[in-house]
Amino acid sequence: MRTKASGFTLIEIMVVIVILGILASLIVPRIMSRPEEAKIVKARQDIRALESALELYKLDNGIYPTTDQGLMALVKKPASSPVPSNWKSGGYVKDLPMDPWNKPYQYLNPGAHGEIDIFSYGPSGQTSTTGTQSTMIGNWSTAAQ
Repeated sequence: MRTKASGFTLIEIMVVIVILGILASLIVPRIMSRPEEAKIVKARQDIRALESALELYKLDNGIYPTTDQGLMALVKKPASSPVPSNWKSGGYVKDLPMDPWNKPYQYLNPGAHGEIDIFSYGPSGQTSTTGTQSTMIGNWSTAAQ
């Protein structure tokens, strides 16, 4: 008497592969867009942290650093005028972070969007806009998000 061998037929395996392929084609695009979203969230968090450090700088010194002094004024006491009178020993941040696209954060005083602007050019790394949507991420756009 011969027993039937157990296992999967080629057709059963092919059906499973096709189903997995369909699921992957639906799920992968959603997952692949998440890294870019995570980078944007990281940039907003960095900008908020830099803005908080600048607020402390202003509380200690009465003014924000100039555009020329830049964000480096949070790490190292500026030597150029106006030299801060009560600069905190050790600085306001340990070091300046790079944005998630490995570019330095930008700083303007006075800013175009407020008293000070802290921003990243975003994924494009450029000042241009795509259509009507700007790729820049700045302290003017982080409050509501």
